[in-house]
Amino acid sequence: MVSTEFWEANFIEKKEMWGFQPANCAILAMDFFVRHSVKNILIPGIGYGRNAKVFIDNGIAVTGIEISKTAIGMAERQYGAKIPIYHGSVTEMPFDPYKYDGIFCYALIHLLDSNEREKLIHDCYNQLKKNGYMIFTAISKTAPTYGKGKFIEEDRYELFEGAKMYFYDHESILKEFGQMGLCEVLEINENHPFFYIICKKDNS
Repeated sequence: MVSTEFWEANFIEKKEMWGFQPANCAILAMDFFVRHSVKNILIPGIGYGRNAKVFIDNGIAVTGIEISKTAIGMAERQYGAKIPIYHGSVTEMPFDPYKYDGIFCYALIHLLDSNEREKLIHDCYNQLKKNGYMIFTAISKTAPTYGKGKFIEEDRYELFEGAKMYFYDHESILKEFGQMGLCEVLEINENHPFFYIICKKDNS
């Protein structure tokens, strides 16, 4: 897992870079959730909330999880009490017993090791209501940074200090999400080539 210190040192810079414009994947997820009558979502790794506004503006209640106190403070200044945010690592989920209609996890899972990824996917699935949806975005092996930096293990590299990244392909997506209601995988360019992964919790 990326350290708390790494996030604390980078969020002000990221805010200046991204502002509060949502990622394209967040807009796609909002459209999908609206079409499927999703009323509330959990965003693990919500950061300072740049991807939250597009959901709130379309009538979807948002709850977040965030490891960085700096990012939470930035989100609170922007949104006030509109977004409850749990302070902690996504590896410590669940933070509440609530079951959500949807979960949106943007550009986070590839920063975790294999055990952490498995736990996050299961924890998110377990916090879905029946027939709920979870959407993950994850960096692809077609990214120009694949294979760069310090080799850690198969398909995982430390690109710079504190940033260890796992790169996905269709085979690894099927391996990690195949038993978690995987129903669609899209390839999307979001500054880097990403996979946009949709899973649905069955009604059994």
